[in-house]
Amino acid sequence: MNRNIVILGMQWGDEGKGKIVDFLTSHANYVVRYQGGHNAGHTLVINNKQIILHLIPSGILHDHVICILGNGVVISPSNLLQEMDMLSELNISLENRLFISHNCTLVLPYHEKIDILREDMLKNKCIGTTRKGIGPAYEDKVSRRSLRICDLYNTSLLKYKLKNIINYYNFQIVNYYKSDPVDYNIILEDLLKLKELFKNKIRDIPLILNQAYDNNKKIIFEGAQGALLDLDHGTFPYVTSSNSTIGGIFTGSGACFNQIHNILGIVKAYCTRVGSGPFPTELKDEMDEYLCQQGQEFGSTTGRRRRTGWLDLVLLSRMVMLNSVSSLCLTKIDVLDELSEIKVCIAYKNKNTDQVISNPFEYLNWEELKPVYKNLPGWKTSIKGITVFSDLPDALKNYISYIENYIGNNIKIDMLSIGPERIETIIIRDVFNL
Repeated sequence: MNRNIVILGMQWGDEGKGKIVDFLTSHANYVVRYQGGHNAGHTLVINNKQIILHLIPSGILHDHVICILGNGVVISPSNLLQEMDMLSELNISLENRLFISHNCTLVLPYHEKIDILREDMLKNKCIGTTRKGIGPAYEDKVSRRSLRICDLYNTSLLKYKLKNIINYYNFQIVNYYKSDPVDYNIILEDLLKLKELFKNKIRDIPLILNQAYDNNKKIIFEGAQGALLDLDHGTFPYVTSSNSTIGGIFTGSGACFNQIHNILGIVKAYCTRVGSGPFPTELKDEMDEYLCQQGQEFGSTTGRRRRTGWLDLVLLSRMVMLNSVSSLCLTKIDVLDELSEIKVCIAYKNKNTDQVISNPFEYLNWEELKPVYKNLPGWKTSIKGITVFSDLPDALKNYISYIENYIGNNIKIDMLSIGPERIETIIIRDVFNL
């Protein structure tokens, strides 16, 4: 029986999903991306060489794997072409290995420009987007005015739709934001060049996935961002513009519910967040600097410094519940190697009254929350080079057990990432055959 697996980030993104997808892909036939755009970045380290992918699934580094961009992905043509060129320079073939849904929405220059203008106008109240035009592209999709890849192959319709969209955006750009308009002719010329470049990659993705399932192929569904950035279930309005929780798979790829067998939640051993928004366990002291430097916490898409904080078990438990997680993978454990004490958030209190807050999403006022911590002993030794669970320090095993016991419901940590390299991974239980 095929065992299809979902890789989902359980925090605010940057949990190390790309490495885990890459590691597991040796056992898979397909890797599917189903939401987000080039605002997400997966950093892989293979033989000390760093490779950053923003759109193309991490599985492309395995030459036996077919990679898919589902209809829920918004695609920047220029960014996709850059990635394709970069992989070509690395002698990684995309021929019959990269397929794209004809329903993917395009991210174009006017999306990026309006995104930047909005963020600049909001100043210190901005969302903290990647300024890549992702939100405006999804707005166009919801408003049913977006250009999709299929529109490239109907030139008269493409010209008509593009003219209307650019008029819509230029009115705002010029009259409200007092900036220079985007040029219809330049954008049209660039779009017309794409027809042949993408033509042999466009496929009926739901049909491919259902045929793969019927033929007993193994499929990995690769999430972008993290569950706490979900448009509906995240820390709104400081969220992304797509559904990064489990439901995004079905709307964003056309896969069927019964084709999912295991949902692997990826959890960083501490928390990070890029941009604005609630972050109850955020650190603003020497420990923040330590985690940032030891963990190299700088965004792969923007280069921005990530905010850091202790692991939040309250929010993790909620995301495990919302996503029907089967098991967990704990990443970046090695970053904590030198610490004598490690904290995990186990509850919240009101800063002013000390009232215990059991559900921050129900309480709503994140600014009034303060975390309640459990202090756990660190292992104070390097775990580099360890390949089996039994050889790990007892303090680290106890840290893992504490997380599992807090979450409950027999959810286990089945994988550990103890370094950036593919081989620096410990398998406790086979996630494909649970």
